[in-house]
Amino acid sequence: MPVYGSQASPSAPVIEQPYQYRRRELEEPDWTRFPGWADVTEADWASAQWQRVHCVKNVKQLRDLIGDRLHESFYEDLAADMERSATMSMLLPPQMLNTMAPQVEETGPGSWTDAFYADPVRRYMLPVASDRHPDWPSHPFAARDSLHEHDMWAVEGLTHRYPTKVLAELLSTCPQYCGHCTRMDLVGNSTPTVDKRRLALKPVDRQTAILDYLTAHPGVRDVVVSGGDVANLPWKQLERFLDRLLDVETIRDIRLATKALMGLPQHWLQDEIVEGMARVAKRAAGQGVNLAIHTHINHVNSVTPAVAKAAAAMLDAGVRDVRNQGVLMRGVNDTQADLLDLCFALQGEANILPYYFYMCDMIPNAEHWRTSVAQAQELQTAIMGYLPGYATPRIICDVPMVGKRWVHQLSEYDRELGISYWTKNYRTSIEADDPDALTRRYPFYDPIDTLPKAGQQWWANMHAPVRAKEDGDAAAARSRRAAARQDAEVA
Repeated sequence: MPVYGSQASPSAPVIEQPYQYRRRELEEPDWTRFPGWADVTEADWASAQWQRVHCVKNVKQLRDLIGDRLHESFYEDLAADMERSATMSMLLPPQMLNTMAPQVEETGPGSWTDAFYADPVRRYMLPVASDRHPDWPSHPFAARDSLHEHDMWAVEGLTHRYPTKVLAELLSTCPQYCGHCTRMDLVGNSTPTVDKRRLALKPVDRQTAILDYLTAHPGVRDVVVSGGDVANLPWKQLERFLDRLLDVETIRDIRLATKALMGLPQHWLQDEIVEGMARVAKRAAGQGVNLAIHTHINHVNSVTPAVAKAAAAMLDAGVRDVRNQGVLMRGVNDTQADLLDLCFALQGEANILPYYFYMCDMIPNAEHWRTSVAQAQELQTAIMGYLPGYATPRIICDVPMVGKRWVHQLSEYDRELGISYWTKNYRTSIEADDPDALTRRYPFYDPIDTLPKAGQQWWANMHAPVRAKEDGDAAAARSRRAAARQDAEVA
């Protein structure tokens, strides 16, 4: 029988566990292994300006950086995806690119190819055509704005989805673009397959409209300030907005959303940012307002000393918490070890609180990333008991028209067809007159290729009519929006 505590013998047997914790100290991969960065100094690497200037934005720049260490077939695979499938344009800061294949040391032609294909960070930040599912690249019910955030805009850029919480989208750009972005309808440059929606108002007018709305709606107490990524907003503009937000006495929680804490930590280490954040944090604390940063890290390899240093700088400046909201994705972090390795690195080495892992949303060309609800439930069970309770993340399904739901909260689940049903306890801002909003069951759909054969066949048979319905719904929605615009112009 195993013995615990101070009386345990040094020779007591080690208990075999499904997951064995071993501390992993953080390391910054050697960027000089990339031929194009062989002469980059530590001072350059630590510069936010250098990082932004040297972002990789296209196949040519990637080839110039890595050369023939990637086989030409990889570049062709990447170019094909950008032309036919990508919903986000390529934008990779050196910091993020450097976490791909961090252990590769070979220098021969093609020697990096297999490592890049297998790399989990590459799989979602630099997708290639062969990653996509050949039969089901998109679910028949996939949608560009799958969560209806735009439909719930109270004013431009302000999504009022929950009774007491809003999302303020101050801008539509990021320092890096993730292939699975839930806001692919708005964020980033247009791609050959996606003509992006554009913000129409000037930034100052958009911010004023947002603040006026919040002032007029005292029931809102929690604001997520996002975009895009707030790291792309000039600091003076962001600080001015936050100061005005703190003037709204009913706001009690402010969360700043930035993947750049990981993708471009150099930004958050700049003196202007650290000093400015200290001013905002001091005022927030004095008013009893909780100020936090939410970042987005999906794999342990992305947690480096620079990321930990940036998180520490924000906490030292007075931010109450730095929290992580990752996305659960196949081939990236969909095992017990993947999630626990990441969470221990976040919580134990970087002082970033694991908070949520969202199931990947039902956007176009994302089926190869998405997991089933059943797998998400299994993973939630698998990670319980290893981490401190406060640092054990919840795996969340963001159900269209419902919102965030813990994966065990579903009310019914047809595993053969991959359809789960969910209920909710509040109305969104577009359901004020819907008498059935609180009693309706809302569906969510598993990736079709994860279903048993009978389920896959059912969807194959239903594919044509489902697509026709989707096209009809889209046409009807366009017509309603056009009519609303005409009504507004007449008014």
